[in-house]
Amino acid sequence: MAGWVEKIWFENHPLGLLGAPLLWPLSKVFGVIARKRRASFLAGNGAYRAPVPVIVVGNITVGGNGKTPVVIWLVEQLKAMGMTPGVVSRGYGGKAESYPFVLDENTTTDKAGDEPVLIYQRTGVPVAISPVRSEAVKALLPLGIDIVITDDGLQHYKLARDIEFVIVDGERRFGNEHYMPFGPLREQTDRLQSVDFIVCNGGQPEPGEIAMNLAPSQFVNLKTGEKAQASSFDNAVAVAMAGIGNPQRFFNTLSALGITPVHCEPFADHKAFEYDQLAALAEKGQHLLMTEKDAVKCRDMLSQHPNIENWWYLPVDANISEKDTINMMNIIKKVKDGYGSPTA
Repeated sequence: MAGWVEKIWFENHPLGLLGAPLLWPLSKVFGVIARKRRASFLAGNGAYRAPVPVIVVGNITVGGNGKTPVVIWLVEQLKAMGMTPGVVSRGYGGKAESYPFVLDENTTTDKAGDEPVLIYQRTGVPVAISPVRSEAVKALLPLGIDIVITDDGLQHYKLARDIEFVIVDGERRFGNEHYMPFGPLREQTDRLQSVDFIVCNGGQPEPGEIAMNLAPSQFVNLKTGEKAQASSFDNAVAVAMAGIGNPQRFFNTLSALGITPVHCEPFADHKAFEYDQLAALAEKGQHLLMTEKDAVKCRDMLSQHPNIENWWYLPVDANISEKDTINMMNIIKKVKDGYGSPTA
């Protein structure tokens, strides 16, 4: 996302006045289309209903709000309850030979995109991608799953769902509350009234929202897997990069950990990195620090560039209170108990 667009959306930048004559009418058209698509779904027009429960984790704004950590958290919670979850995704940024495509241990981000590969590597559960998410669900059914989590896809109304999570960026909220492209909204904020759970990532939750924060773990060396505490980088000359929906969130996390990089390089979400570009960036310091989402793409470079020594990534985990966790899991279990045995 271009920096000036973010300023219009989230900071009421004066550039928004210049772009309004073009962007505002387009946002109105987008809004009409969005409302028609939801109305068609509510009327029961052609949505695929899976034989197992489907949980959607999405948002009503463009950009990363923390969906993937919540998906990983949900997988772990459901596994702890004895369920067998699978995950479906659009696979944005990847180009598989055919769809639906089921990931395995050799799947690269070039084929499946960064988020599906990250989810597969962190959880080990079946993950399938397809532009048509119902086809991805069907690909998972023979693998013994009994509940599906879809990473994003709140507006993918061709797939019926049982439970909806919306993740809200607690710091940026909904910006100027206009539809794309004049604002960040995919759907209007009244859509929140119809979802099951609103999870607020950072910031101050509004009434009815579930508080969540992203808890950083230890840094991990991309090449060796060595782990290091944040204090190891307090006095180091480090460079930071982030190719996520809100790069500043990662840079703020580093600051909170006491790390002050000499340079912070934001990249577009899902960006396909080139080794030479990152190597030049790494030369600006002793260590190159990145998000785990960036690391799954950089890991593919190791076979051709084994001299990557000082590239580190920082895993984060969704942190939700025990009380809220129990409440959410009880509701999901109730939905799950209402389903019979899954069939392909």
